[in-house]
Amino acid sequence: MVEDYVKVNNLKISKDLLSFVDNELLKDTSISPHKFWSGFDSYVHELAPQNEKLINKREILQKKINEWHLKNKDVEINTNEYKKFLKEIDYLKEEGPDFKIETENVDDEITKIAGPQLVVPIMNARYALNAANARWVSLYDSLYGTNIIESEEGGSERYDPNRGQEVIKYVREFFDKHIPIDGTSWKNIAGLKIIGKDLVILKDDYEYNLKDKNKFVGHRGDADKPTAVIIKNNNLHFEIIINPKAFSAAHDIAGISDVIAESAVSTICDNEDSVAAVDSEDKVKCYRNWLGLMKGDLKVQFEKDGKNLERKLNPDRSYVSKEGLGLKLHGRSLLLIRNVGHLMTNSSIILKDGKEIPEGIMDAFITTAAALHDLKKKRNSKKGSVYIVKPKMHGPEETAFTDLIFTKVENLLGLKKNTCKIGIMDEERRTSANLKECIRSLKKRVFFINTGFLDRTGDEMHTSMEAGPMIKKGDMKSSKWISAYENNNVDIGLECGFHGKAQIGKGMWAMPDKMKEMMVEKINHLKAGANCAWVPSPTAASLHALHYHQINIFDEQKKILGREKAKLDDLLTIPIANRPNWSVEEINSEISNSAQTLLGYVVRWIDQGVGCSKVPDINNIGLMEDRATLRISSQHIANWIHHGITTKIQVIEIMKQMAKIVDKQNELDKNYEKMSDNFEKSLSFKTACDLIFKGKDQPSGYTEPLLHLNRINKKSIQS
Repeated sequence: MVEDYVKVNNLKISKDLLSFVDNELLKDTSISPHKFWSGFDSYVHELAPQNEKLINKREILQKKINEWHLKNKDVEINTNEYKKFLKEIDYLKEEGPDFKIETENVDDEITKIAGPQLVVPIMNARYALNAANARWVSLYDSLYGTNIIESEEGGSERYDPNRGQEVIKYVREFFDKHIPIDGTSWKNIAGLKIIGKDLVILKDDYEYNLKDKNKFVGHRGDADKPTAVIIKNNNLHFEIIINPKAFSAAHDIAGISDVIAESAVSTICDNEDSVAAVDSEDKVKCYRNWLGLMKGDLKVQFEKDGKNLERKLNPDRSYVSKEGLGLKLHGRSLLLIRNVGHLMTNSSIILKDGKEIPEGIMDAFITTAAALHDLKKKRNSKKGSVYIVKPKMHGPEETAFTDLIFTKVENLLGLKKNTCKIGIMDEERRTSANLKECIRSLKKRVFFINTGFLDRTGDEMHTSMEAGPMIKKGDMKSSKWISAYENNNVDIGLECGFHGKAQIGKGMWAMPDKMKEMMVEKINHLKAGANCAWVPSPTAASLHALHYHQINIFDEQKKILGREKAKLDDLLTIPIANRPNWSVEEINSEISNSAQTLLGYVVRWIDQGVGCSKVPDINNIGLMEDRATLRISSQHIANWIHHGITTKIQVIEIMKQMAKIVDKQNELDKNYEKMSDNFEKSLSFKTACDLIFKGKDQPSGYTEPLLHLNRINKKSIQS
């Protein structure tokens, strides 16, 4: 797509973007287009050179680290000497005195309510609406439709009453453990009613109360015959829906037709790793969807099973409190917006020196301007804040630069300083090693820190590319550095006063079809001290929410405060394989696994502009993949080629074999273009190979430059 520009002051702005900002984004705000573009022009020309300087510093540091490893190639790394070197080159900062974060006006969904967090590509309006509405999800439906409940009718479209009974049994047993009735069980109860301020449970001609009466908070309908009963546990709610006429209540003497779980407490609307937005056409689509969410009027029409449907934002949920007051519960997930990092530029706006605008700076001004509409209505943030998740920052200078960017944004938009809150993605090695100082630079804005295994591993491998061959990907999770990294994030967050003030998050469960396994494993994120963790779907959110009823995370964090802190020496331990003696079969298997997922993701990104999707792995298990997957896979293979574990010829052969498998896996997709028909002419296959063979030379091992370049090429061919 060739951009059509309009000159505004010192800027050349894409016609599409200019029209969107002037006629949609700023409409009904106090900011005129003239004021916006005048201030934007001034600030961006002040910020862009600083942005470029920070990116150049990354390259300078990487070059020095490469040289150090080459110089010490045949010597076992001495940790003290290594740390001394990292301090000398200004990679590792001296840690300052203790402090506590001072972030104010933060919503309860961040400070008081622990629960699942969704990440959704903002480019897809329907997905974004689904995520926003996933604050409340049917627990019955989620259990019935997943592998948690085993029955012969699993996967069948026909309703299986036996499976339905298993769902009811599962929920009642869960309630018995975490919302117990004094003197009896939730199983086979005959009814529910409200007498005075208490929930009364009827069973066997007797009346019972909850062991903890405070867990009943309200109802809908008549007190004698409520249509819903609202329960609260660990600051999360359940709605017990009573409708004897519903088919799901046919075998329930209490007439309970469903249990609605408060699920996705917060959602990251993503402009970054889960979207393929490469030009003004794509960026406007992302910005328009975010604007619709902030204004509350985003809608989408679609067809499903032959029916025309419309999706829009859910209203708040009304109920009568036990004091008889009419109250409401937030009907939607608290929406956060993930901007892109500092690296990429975008052709939507050209600066006066002819360079493209740093995309993260453009995101900052436009996504915050969209939030002006919510700041007026306070439908999303009741406290009047804008929540920006900022990824891929390297160290305290870059986090301080983010603070500067949003200071300029607030100045232009007339917002009180620190209205914009910042979430720090702890996914780069220089940030992990300096996390306390990164938080210090944002101590009045920070609301969130999060670990991201895939990106962090990608950066680990790229930073230490010259140190030696890396261990297998599967062994990374049990390595010394990753344990220190995960613990350090929580330790530093709690030390800096995050308890009850900000989120500490953990990463994604990538297998949306394996919910039974998730329920066994993902509770460990809570035990590790995280008060939010990422899930791939509303269904997964409702199920993972049960973990937050089982563990009071704020009590758990108090325990963690007393443990021995993670060690910087462990964090800086490089995961190289000393004299590996892997067989050819082991090596090829490892490469095949990486190559297959890499190709499966890239082909959709380049050909169809899909930035996040369920990609079948080599064993046909569907994995939710985004750009971080590519970074770890491409860097790992690049490292093995560089150190002679494998060869470029071997990898090309494996890539061709895996491309045929990916083609077969996608044969039912009518929009799919096969790679194996002509490897030489397949832009997707070429891109996937470039990510590996040029991986050592990519900035920080990022995949965005090559993906964007080739997606733009593909769009020009398609148009």
